[in-house]
Amino acid sequence: MKKAFLITLLSAIILSCGDDKSKNNIILSNSSGNINNVSVVVDNDMWSGSVGESIRTILATTVDGLPQDEPMFSMNQIPPSVFSGFVTKNRTILKIETHEKTSFSILNDVYAKPQRVVVISGPTKEAITNEINSNASKIISAFKNEELKEKQRRINLSLHNDKAIEDKLGISIKFPTAYRIAKEDNKFFWIRKDIKTGSMNLMLYELPYQAVKPSDSVVNTIIKIRDSIGKKYIPGPLEGSYMITENAYTPFHFETTLNNKPTLETKGLWDVKNAFMSGPFINYTIDDKNNKRWVVIEGFVFAPSVEKRDYMFELEAIIRSVEIK
Repeated sequence: MKKAFLITLLSAIILSCGDDKSKNNIILSNSSGNINNVSVVVDNDMWSGSVGESIRTILATTVDGLPQDEPMFSMNQIPPSVFSGFVTKNRTILKIETHEKTSFSILNDVYAKPQRVVVISGPTKEAITNEINSNASKIISAFKNEELKEKQRRINLSLHNDKAIEDKLGISIKFPTAYRIAKEDNKFFWIRKDIKTGSMNLMLYELPYQAVKPSDSVVNTIIKIRDSIGKKYIPGPLEGSYMITENAYTPFHFETTLNNKPTLETKGLWDVKNAFMSGPFINYTIDDKNNKRWVVIEGFVFAPSVEKRDYMFELEAIIRSVEIK
């Protein structure tokens, strides 16, 4: 009798611990979805009205520096009534709810992992629209950062050996084995990947610290430098042709941070002198004050007649993996 009681008590303790464990360790399935594709959970009436218009204006904002207008994110609208099962596993979700209180929240790993869910609620369409508009930059940042992490995760599955770059430039950068080092000259590297319609490219090199002085004319300085690099290292298809910056297109310029260092970000279009070739580029000029130099990493794409957003996003994800030793 005493033995039976002990067995019963022990079983109850085990079951109790099991219940607590299941409550605290919910197993989430892996998230899914194409890069830069957001699921928008909102009813059809709101989607076709001012709420939907605000969402489209923010998520479909034009990506800077591309030759054609392309949206920052693609969208799939899903009515709440069918938001269940596999549909909830998308990596990025914007959820619109009607509630007596207006609120904005960014949640992680709600239905799957990794996942970023932005939830916006309000009592009226006007209140919801205002909440969307006032948090536009937070929404974009939340989704873009999640997608950059996912792209870098995929890149890390099969990494190219970057020892030559580390030895000569003192930096580490993660890029897939699908890329190859097309040209290496002292402290200059040209890295390429062939795609169906052209190629994706990276350039890495360093500049003396006095070569770039942050000022109102810093963009002109960066353009002159990249044109000189193009002339020296990136030949076109014809004799005497080489890559330059397209003069008719004013570059976008921002100040950002890479590897915890102040960085000048420039986006624009390149073309080839004396030849009909062009495409977008993104140039990061990193202030490596500790080593008294600037580290330049640039990505550019040649892909005529196709959309280039996702190609440039991959190059940005690679560049943002840089670590300066």
